[in-house]
Amino acid sequence: MAPSQSAKASKAPQKKEKIFHPSSRKAAQLARTALRKGKLGNLASKRGQKNNSLVDFYGFFYHALPEEGVLTLPELHHIVGDIWLTRFDEELEQERAARRIGRPKSAREMKLEEIKLREAEEYRTGMEVPDLTHPATVEVFRRWDQKELAYIQLLRFIRITSVELEVVVVSRPGKHASVVGNSASSEKQEDQGMGDAEGA
Repeated sequence: MAPSQSAKASKAPQKKEKIFHPSSRKAAQLARTALRKGKLGNLASKRGQKNNSLVDFYGFFYHALPEEGVLTLPELHHIVGDIWLTRFDEELEQERAARRIGRPKSAREMKLEEIKLREAEEYRTGMEVPDLTHPATVEVFRRWDQKELAYIQLLRFIRITSVELEVVVVSRPGKHASVVGNSASSEKQEDQGMGDAEGA
């Protein structure tokens, strides 16, 4: 009687896992592949963390939008200096209170202090924020789904500083048609105003 197919299958030799000498080229190739995968994984993780922090940043200004109209420049400075830059103050105080006398700072406390110092310096030298004083930008910003970062490129951005509160520099003009058109008309009106003043 001929052996069954199942019997033949059970007798088939199993493929053994190859073992490479640590100094061989194949082992080095596998090590490089694993290292590259690890680096890509870390990059993806960092990219995700960066995107999350950007969503938090833009989300903060989205929730700072007024119910009607736009913000004034002093109001914009207020939400940056007194709300955004102080958002970790309570947690930082809790970390300091929990630390026993003579003990080193926790990793979290050092990280929060680093963030505060970095952001305060950025605000001093010029922080880029969505232009919530610009009607067209505010109108476009209201339609953001709070998820899609590419949408943010449609907005106009300005750079403001804690040193000169009246100074505003348009750092990104925005890509939305209504924002670009509004910016162009505003600049034209400013140029006409300057021309009238010179001719007077």
